[in-house]
This record gives sequence, structure tokens and C-alpha cells, in this order.
Amino acid sequence: MEKQAILNRMTQLEDQIGELYKELGGLKQQIVQMLEENTRLALENQALREQLEQLNPDQRSASSENDGIGEGHDNLARLYNEGFHVCNVHYGNMRTNGDCLFCLSFLSKTSQEEK
Repeated sequence: MEKQAILNRMTQLEDQIGELYKELGGLKQQIVQMLEENTRLALENQALREQLEQLNPDQRSASSENDGIGEGHDNLARLYNEGFHVCNVHYGNMRTNGDCLFCLSFLSKTSQEEK
């Protein structure tokens, strides 16, 4: 009887591990979506700032120290939108499988450093 109880417990643990694995996969997918949305919003925000600056050329942004960083980030974001990798893993290669988490993470990190 003890062997049967051990087998039953092992089966229960296996089922629990399967459920946890499914939950972990769901959380991973949510993180990917949040990273993509964050990067998309950062790029949209930058584009809106550029449009606003074009409408009001007399009003320059308050922090002129970050102009070089902002311009570099804009160039990398433009390259990424054109379909190239900007991450250190695949830099310069064409993106063929949709979004790259390394690139999105890098663009997100550099946009946060500007603030």
C-alpha cells in the first residue's frame, strides 16, 4: 500500500509541476507583451516630441545635455523599425522573426537612461 501512496503522490506532484509550467509560460508571454508595448510607446512618445518640436521650433527642449543621447537612441529606434537588429547579439542583421527581445530591452533601457 505504501508504494501505491508514493506513486499517487508522485503523480500529484507531476500534475502540479505541469500547472506551474503553464502559469510560468503565461507570465513570460505577458512580460514579452509589456516590453513590446513599452518600447512601442517610447518610440511613439519620441516621435510626438519631434513633431511638437517641429511645430514649435523656437522652444528647444530644456535639457540640451541629452541631445546626443536622444539622437543616438532615435537612430537606433529608426533602424529597428526598418527591420534591423540593434542589440549587441545580432547588431546589423535583418530581423526575420518579428520582434527581438534583446533589441526591445536595449531600446527600453536606453530610453530610461535619457530621463
